[in-house]
Amino acid sequence: MNNLTLALLAFVPMVWLLLSLGVLKMASHKACFIAVLIASIIAFIGYNMSIKHVGQSVLEGMVYSLLSICWVILAALLVYNITLKTGALDVMQKMLYSISPDRRIQALIIAFAFGGFLEAVAGFGTAVAIPAGILIAMGFAPLKAAVVCLVANTVPVALGVLGVPIQTLAQVSELEVGRLAYDVCIQLFIFAVILPLVLVYIVTDKITKIKGVFIVSVLSGLAFAIGQTLTAVYVGIELAAIVGALSALIVLIVWCKVFPIKTVYKFEGDSELDVEAEKIKAKDAITAWLPYLLVLVFIALIQVFPVVKKDPFIWSHQFYYGESGKLIEFNWLTSGGTVLFLSAIITAYVQRMKRKEFFITCKETLHQVKSSFITIVFVVSLAKIMTYSGMVEASASFIAMASGRFFPLISPFIGAIGTFITGSDTSSNILFGDLQKQTAIKLNLDQYWIVAGNGSGAAAGKMISPQSISIAASSIEHKAKESDMMKYGLKYCLLYVVVMGIFVFLVRV
Repeated sequence: MNNLTLALLAFVPMVWLLLSLGVLKMASHKACFIAVLIASIIAFIGYNMSIKHVGQSVLEGMVYSLLSICWVILAALLVYNITLKTGALDVMQKMLYSISPDRRIQALIIAFAFGGFLEAVAGFGTAVAIPAGILIAMGFAPLKAAVVCLVANTVPVALGVLGVPIQTLAQVSELEVGRLAYDVCIQLFIFAVILPLVLVYIVTDKITKIKGVFIVSVLSGLAFAIGQTLTAVYVGIELAAIVGALSALIVLIVWCKVFPIKTVYKFEGDSELDVEAEKIKAKDAITAWLPYLLVLVFIALIQVFPVVKKDPFIWSHQFYYGESGKLIEFNWLTSGGTVLFLSAIITAYVQRMKRKEFFITCKETLHQVKSSFITIVFVVSLAKIMTYSGMVEASASFIAMASGRFFPLISPFIGAIGTFITGSDTSSNILFGDLQKQTAIKLNLDQYWIVAGNGSGAAAGKMISPQSISIAASSIEHKAKESDMMKYGLKYCLLYVVVMGIFVFLVRV
């Protein structure tokens, strides 16, 4: 087969995912399984990859996905479910609810700051489902509540769930994670600053209504961007999004206490009764936020005692023995999943959850994520087959030839497409991370900057992903149509990827 034919064949699994998920509305785990079969056949027939090496690729993908991705997601969701069952989440919500009666500030606190925090520590749709439900309870229209949370769930996604998306992107592209995270933070910086202003506009439908909260909106965005960037560079990517979200939350709280909003914005039909602050005892507040405080402490200890990052805590094994095969490593002690699981155990004890209920919660959490885990396993396996067989390199050559020096313009768009079809920025990074790197190499562009473009662009796809929209619809009890959410969010997604593409193109080094 000639090079063009091989390149076109390499696109078949990705085109299948786009059609099966976007057009045929097939269940993601089924679509991804078929994609693995298609890629295996193409690798065997078109790229002369032996059946043994295909099997080794799949096995490596399964083990890596379960240890490095699924374990973190499972533990994060377990922590969230424990706080939900023990009532700790209610305490957290009451504390946030009572900060300000202004609808614009409420949206920033709940959707941007608290939603960003949930994305950083739990992910899996919690950053959309929980804030949307809270906003509706506070009197927001269902469609507006859903769209605000969908749009807000973008910038925090890139380094969410203890940095798993970026760690995965670094592993797939074989680039140094610290430098890659820095580039992603730089690309997201201006978007983090602007995002609160966009959310205020969505809430009010009028640009003029931004005036009353312009300064605090920009300051909260700056707090997120600076907090995330400095933490990623000097502390570690695991805490970056957490610190960013908490920094934004602190700025909003302090501003509202020191400079109360003079002209409070309310919806038509709102009662004249302002939100009354419910006094929460310090002990109850600390207990409610305990699991996330523990995460901060554990990760800080890992940074202070680097010995835990070495043997005997590291498990390594080689699964793929073809060309480019190497060991995969897993640190069972410092893994984000282990940190979160330890936090879950301590939290369950402190919040007085019975042992039986804890195990029931573990079982329910596993059931909750099993279909998503199957999808992730197949997506990672697909990426391994395509990488080891040479399909990624072939498709990268084609893209490099077709786009030339303008490739940076579409780099974020590719990332967004990946999230749209898979529902996960991590999966997008797995699918296209190496493709972005190989294309950058062929065009003599900065590999880190271009690969970072995939991670930054992937965040945009989250707001229009069918999976995210489905979660939003469920959280508001389907009081708004999913098609309306898609239509509303699409314009913001397109604007995001276009501006991000121009930025990546103009600033590339």
